Amino acid sequence: MSDDVAEMGPVDYLIVEFPGNRMTGEGFPLLLDLVDRGIIRILDLLFIRKDEDGSVSAVELTDMGGEVDLSVFEGASSGLMGEDDVQEAGTVLEPGNSAALLVYENVWAAPLARELRRGGAQLVAGGRIPVQALLASLEVAEASPSGA
Repeated sequence: MSDDVAEMGPVDYLIVEFPGNRMTGEGFPLLLDLVDRGIIRILDLLFIRKDEDGSVSAVELTDMGGEVDLSVFEGASSGLMGEDDVQEAGTVLEPGNSAALLVYENVWAAPLARELRRGGAQLVAGGRIPVQALLASLEVAEASPSGA
């Protein structure tokens, strides 16, 4: 394992869908704030589009429209993602929509991950609970007679 990788925190990805290919850019200042504060490091940011016929393609930042200035994200590419990743990400999109595919390192967790690896531990599984699923589970729990 290279020294750089051994020092990294966990790496996650997000796919954020923009219905009707309409991106307002409202979350991007918060994303930049996370980077500026050293909480995450963007490894890749790729935009994709799924046409009405179901075809999926990568979209250049400059082709995302003039509504949002995305120039700060130019060059955010590690080279990890390829055409297969674009196609796979497209499977979760509705036709006529676009998305941002973000791969990022959790820099905040790097010291913990590094020490665990030094002690011989390894991450063998990970996951994310969507907020909608969590809220639905809480509603079911609250509605049950026993409260559990």
